[in-house]
Amino acid sequence: MNRQYSDFAHVYDRMMHDVDRDAWIAYLDGFLRANGAHDIMDCACGTGANAIRLFQLGYRVTGNDVSPDMLIEARNNALRKGAKGIIFICEDMRKLTIHKPIDAIVCVCDGVNYLTSVKDVESFFAHAAGCLKPGGLLLFDISSPYKFRRILGVNTFTEETEEYAYIWKNNFDPQSKLCEMSLTGFVKNGEHYDRFSESHLLRAHTVEELRNTLKKSGFTDIRSFHAFTQEPVKPNSERIQFAAIRRK
Repeated sequence: MNRQYSDFAHVYDRMMHDVDRDAWIAYLDGFLRANGAHDIMDCACGTGANAIRLFQLGYRVTGNDVSPDMLIEARNNALRKGAKGIIFICEDMRKLTIHKPIDAIVCVCDGVNYLTSVKDVESFFAHAAGCLKPGGLLLFDISSPYKFRRILGVNTFTEETEEYAYIWKNNFDPQSKLCEMSLTGFVKNGEHYDRFSESHLLRAHTVEELRNTLKKSGFTDIRSFHAFTQEPVKPNSERIQFAAIRRK
């Protein structure tokens, strides 16, 4: 299996063109300000798109990701955007560390889905709790089981532009709750196109599983929302937002 987010890192932002990053961060900013957060970690930060926006809103930000290639993109993006104050760290989210406790951790756009077992989720939550101050805030979202079953499923998605094209094939197993995503992409390089392939494995975690694991890991005031709203999770919610407080 190829490394995840290696060659893909160079075209990731272009392929995420339909995501309204500003609205997403504005949504999370409401949670962060309500909790009085200032020092935060953007976990699984990818190319730094969210970390940069949080920095521009006045937060002190540390970005964390397991992919060196994504972090290269993140550092370059931060320099271009004048966000030199962001610290980027290459680290597995299941083994988070930080030199002193912080106010909040955010994990945006399916980072927790990439944890493919309950044990991995437990490790992430436990280490996140260890990085947070008492009363600190953990914010993360997931693609829902409904989305895996009804939308991603065993479907294939494609896109073609002047700069790139991709074929994204999914194979979801409802028994294991695992979804294997196989990506083949073509990126323009002069008059030719460079081809790359990656495989990604994600898990469809349930709200109940995550709530129980958060409780075991030292979190309280656990809330879940139909993403980008303050409304309860719906049967057809495709994305679910979680907010939890580290027990004091």
